[in-house]
Amino acid sequence: MSVITMQPILFELPPSFLVTSSLAAVLAGVVCSMVGVFVVRMNLSSVGFTMSHAAFAGAAFGLMLSLDPLLCAVGFSTAVALVLGPVSEKAHLRPDVILGVSFSVMLALGFMFLSLIPGGVISSTALSILWGSIFGVTLLDLILISFLTGTIALIVVVFFKEFEAILFDRKLAEADGIPTRRFYYAMLFLTGLVVALTLKIIGGLLVFALIINSASTVYQFSYNIRRIMVASPVVGGLVCLVGLMFSLLLDLPVGSSIVIVSSLVFAAAILVSPKRRRG
Repeated sequence: MSVITMQPILFELPPSFLVTSSLAAVLAGVVCSMVGVFVVRMNLSSVGFTMSHAAFAGAAFGLMLSLDPLLCAVGFSTAVALVLGPVSEKAHLRPDVILGVSFSVMLALGFMFLSLIPGGVISSTALSILWGSIFGVTLLDLILISFLTGTIALIVVVFFKEFEAILFDRKLAEADGIPTRRFYYAMLFLTGLVVALTLKIIGGLLVFALIINSASTVYQFSYNIRRIMVASPVVGGLVCLVGLMFSLLLDLPVGSSIVIVSSLVFAAAILVSPKRRRG
């Protein structure tokens, strides 16, 4: 469908519809970028992959048993978040190793659960778990995402000094008496919640990109943690809004459009980054 024929449909959409979908997109971009700052800085990019696929597996599990997909997604991602840290320490392995194993297991479980959905036909709900369905976002979804965004922002503000020290050097922070393990586990837990609650908007196979891209974009221009924490959610929200408009104009999937826009912004940031020019 051409852009010309799609534009009237865009402008004829009910205002409430546009407001709801736009607000959902912005909130998803903001909250994903907030946790993305920690994920990128602590070299835990695999967390995004693992959590997104854990939530995907949980939602598929819920569909298989005719349970609430959102609650099951939260349950799976939370369980993985709580297990990752202790398992990596007990096994004396780097977290990325455990994350890689967990990622493949969750992906396999997700597709297995989808194949076991009664009737043998993948429903629109199941597809929305994979690719997102922002137009199915409800008022409750907005309330939950808003509450989570506010909660994470409050935690970051209250414990900013601790987070700043951990992001600068985790070993030094631990030597200064900061309980780094608790903060690390808390961030894994919050990342799991973020992924589960944004699953419907972005999709289980794409949400990890939104967590990583905006934070990585801002990191190209600053070393200051405070500035990065402020700028990253702003970039994330704007990118999601532009991606939503892009999808409406060109009749493309919303989740895919948002990820493409955020990836293009990241690529542009690399090209013009002052850090790149310094070598």
